[in-house]
Amino acid sequence: MTAGEGFARLSIMKTTRFALLTAALAGVFGLAMLAIPIARVPDLPRAFVDGSGPGWVELGPDDFTNVNCDPDTWSWKEGLLACTGKPVGVLRSVKPYTNFEMVAQWRHLRPAGNSGIFLWTTEESLKSLKPNQLPHGIEVQVLDNEYTNQYEKQSGRKADWFTTHGDVFPVGQVKMKPFAPVSPDGSRSFPRKQLSRSAGEWNHYYIRAINGEVRLWVNGEEVSGGNGIEPRSGYLCLESEGSPIEFRQLRLRELP
Repeated sequence: MTAGEGFARLSIMKTTRFALLTAALAGVFGLAMLAIPIARVPDLPRAFVDGSGPGWVELGPDDFTNVNCDPDTWSWKEGLLACTGKPVGVLRSVKPYTNFEMVAQWRHLRPAGNSGIFLWTTEESLKSLKPNQLPHGIEVQVLDNEYTNQYEKQSGRKADWFTTHGDVFPVGQVKMKPFAPVSPDGSRSFPRKQLSRSAGEWNHYYIRAINGEVRLWVNGEEVSGGNGIEPRSGYLCLESEGSPIEFRQLRLRELP
């Protein structure tokens, strides 16, 4: 064997050993990587929007008008909007809105309280609305947590068709495709987390309504919503539904 042949054979042996070592290391580190836990990506984004900044306006007495409630059902005092809950009905915005985002704080004053915020409420359904009737629109549910127990005791049925943590659903002739998870009948978007606080405590809603899509954040986390909504423009309404409730820091920003 010549010196050149010996050098070639030595090079081949070194190359083979390097390849084997590389493969072994790759296998070890590959297994190690499989053993490293992957950090869980949060299911939903957090967004505690306080309604301050360019474009935001505070809604007050001049921005709403009574539709089918008693004169004393709704009252304003130093930025606080109080509702007796009787009769069932709504207070609507003076003007309609299309694309917007809003924040609202609310608290029920009694356990098992019921209320709601209506978006894109149709003008037609508001025209002839009688006391103890509700209009057509997208309702963002405002329920106290004790409502579930009260419903089950009074009806003898399981409360599986609603929740008290921020359901979003269409009312009347309005159409919407709810985001999952959905109610058993497929009409409501159920919240993915249970974040609502009970009677006497303030809750924070951030609502975004853009191009036929509604999303709801409860106390800083997105929980529910829907898209494909028609119509996608209309009035903002606050609901009186049998129990006293208070709203504050109602703020809104119109979007293109």
